[in-house]
Amino acid sequence: MKPAIRKIVTYVENTLIEGGKAAPRPLRLIGVAAVLDNPWAGRDFTDDLSPEIRAYAPVLGEVLTREILAVAGSGEAIEGYGKAAICGTLGEIEHASALIHTLHFGNHYRRAVGAKTYLAFTNLRGGPNTPIMIPLMDKNDEGRRSHYLTVHFQVGDAPAPDELVVALGASIGGRPHHRIGDRYQDLKEVGDLHG
Repeated sequence: MKPAIRKIVTYVENTLIEGGKAAPRPLRLIGVAAVLDNPWAGRDFTDDLSPEIRAYAPVLGEVLTREILAVAGSGEAIEGYGKAAICGTLGEIEHASALIHTLHFGNHYRRAVGAKTYLAFTNLRGGPNTPIMIPLMDKNDEGRRSHYLTVHFQVGDAPAPDELVVALGASIGGRPHHRIGDRYQDLKEVGDLHG
C-alpha cells in the first residue's frame, strides 16, 4: 500500500519590492503540494488510521522534501518552514491531520533543513481550488518574527471529494523591512510567556 499521487504542484513567489521600497534581499516563498487519493474516503468510520499513516506519510515526506529542496537549492538555504493538508468533502479533518501530524512525515523535512523548531501547520476540509495556507516560522528560532510568513496558493482541480492535498512550504529570507522586533523583547517588556 502506497499513495497514489495524481500530481505534484510547485508554487514560487519572489518579492522584490515591499511597501514601495526595494527589498535589501528578495524574499522567496515556495510551496509544493501532492494531490493523492484519500485512503479512508468512502469507508465507514475507521478507528485505527495507523496502517495508512505508516504507509503513506514517509513516502509523502520524502517526495515533498525532495521537491522543495530542488526548488530552494539546498536545505541550508531554507530559513522558514511549515506544512498543510486539505481533505476533500468525503474525508474527515482527521484524514488530513493524519498524514502531516506524524514524525513519519515531518522528520524528512526537519532533518533536510537542519531544523530545531516545530513545523507550523494548517489542516482543513475543502473542494477544488481551496486555498492552501502554509504558515511558516524560522526553522531555528520560533521567536524570530521576521519569518512569520504564509505561503498561499491553490490547485484548481484539487482536492476532489475523495482526495487529499498534502503540502510543504518554505521561505528563503524573511519579510523585507520587518520592523516589529521579536518575542524576546516583548517578554522583557511585558514578562508574559503567552503573548
